[in-house]
Amino acid sequence: MTDRRRRLGAHGEARASAWYEEQGWTVLARNWRCPDGEIDLVVTRDRVVVFCEVKTRTTDAFGVPAEAVTTTKQRRLRRLAGRWLSEESTFAPREIRFDVAAVMGSAVEVIEAAF
Repeated sequence: MTDRRRRLGAHGEARASAWYEEQGWTVLARNWRCPDGEIDLVVTRDRVVVFCEVKTRTTDAFGVPAEAVTTTKQRRLRRLAGRWLSEESTFAPREIRFDVAAVMGSAVEVIEAAF
């Protein structure tokens, strides 16, 4: 991955993280990694835990950012969420949700319960 793409991804994750915090969520993890992959954001509020995949683009020439979250990526994120819950969670959430945050420039669109 090039430095430019890495910076773009970090920018998108920072924007998405700020969006959740502005909405009253607490960020539990950013870029949580294990041997099986990475979760971009884990946030919580009122015993709801959200696992968020962040996609950032500079243009929509190759489609909108959310379109990049394929069914394969969705399955992987579900597996990773289970692992995060078993390894990192110190409480029992009453609800688990999977969001997609699409970032383009300064615009952040969060698709709640995307899958």
